[in-house]
Amino acid sequence: MRRVSVFGATGSIGESTFDLLMRQGGAEAYDVVALTAGRNVARLAEQARALKPDVAVIADEASLPALREALAGTGIATAAGQAAVAEAAHRPADWIMSGIVGAAGLEPGFRALQHGTTLALANKESLVTAGPLLMAEAGARGATILPVDSEHSAVFQALAGEDMAAVETVTITASGGAFRDWPLERLARATVAEASTHPNWNMGQRITIDSASMFNKALEVIEAHEFFGLTPAQVEVLVHPESLLHALVSFRDGGMIGHLGAPDMRHAIGYALNWPERGHLPVARLDLARIGRLTFSAPDPHRYPALRLAREVMATGGLAGAAFNAAKEIALDAFIAGRIRFTDMASVVEETLDRLSGRESLGKRPGSLDMVLEMDRSARRVAAETLAELAAAERT
Repeated sequence: MRRVSVFGATGSIGESTFDLLMRQGGAEAYDVVALTAGRNVARLAEQARALKPDVAVIADEASLPALREALAGTGIATAAGQAAVAEAAHRPADWIMSGIVGAAGLEPGFRALQHGTTLALANKESLVTAGPLLMAEAGARGATILPVDSEHSAVFQALAGEDMAAVETVTITASGGAFRDWPLERLARATVAEASTHPNWNMGQRITIDSASMFNKALEVIEAHEFFGLTPAQVEVLVHPESLLHALVSFRDGGMIGHLGAPDMRHAIGYALNWPERGHLPVARLDLARIGRLTFSAPDPHRYPALRLAREVMATGGLAGAAFNAAKEIALDAFIAGRIRFTDMASVVEETLDRLSGRESLGKRPGSLDMVLEMDRSARRVAAETLAELAAAERT
């Protein structure tokens, strides 16, 4: 029986993974090793009762008593805290979903690779912050990383059987987010509620806001560069409001291969779950005659400064991705808390990178997970200082 674990089980990726596992037989078809979640005890307990994992882990240590009570009598072990999440990643499994959002997903995914497992990677921050490290670890351990972002899964599928030397460019698409048609001068007044509504995808709040600012796509540009070994110039972005064409691969003979599908993360997750086969998936089939047309445009650099910052990060290389992601997470927290405007997020990230740019370590290739985590902590401190100065300037 195939052993599986799901990290970030109660988030949007985790819920879609849970749905597919249950549709494919649940606990009768899979030996579930571990389920982890951040704070949602009630939902984690429901999933655990259905899938019967060896252990259920909640990252919030204060929630452990509630989790123990919810799973009393089931025989399922319980644990709490970030160290417990990392320990769960050490439990051998054949297939692991890395669905934790943000830098918190880096260490569990890295630890999982040490067992030579198949890692379904939905945590884009892992490759952004430590791409060379993760890819080297996978190679050394004989592990397989399967991309689960819809765009990168699409590229992976389009490249099946192809020679990478024949690839000219890879284009990933972006919906443009909630504000793609707003006047630029209105963006500074955008509210958290407005930024939390996506026109096409059903995602968590943080990813949805990152979609509106295009920081999510900026991370994906870096992710594509790292995962597929592309030069920065080979990765392009198109705004595609319909979100039906997820990626295009252009070849030296002038041909292009694209991947179309409904905006449903269960496709990319299901592809990774069933790989190298294709299983039947409960996703909508496209009726192209009814759809009629697809539209595309180049992203406006003034509306989406995050894309420019991503290219600067790739040019710097090394630990710049870790700094970029950390600063982005701090800026996003501040926007959600109402401390800064929507348009201030890019400014905070840019200022943080500028302040770190004089440090020799920023462009240094990460040689260990500790180096990545140290840069993450350093960038968070600098971003917090930048936020404090911004707040002080607005008070005067």
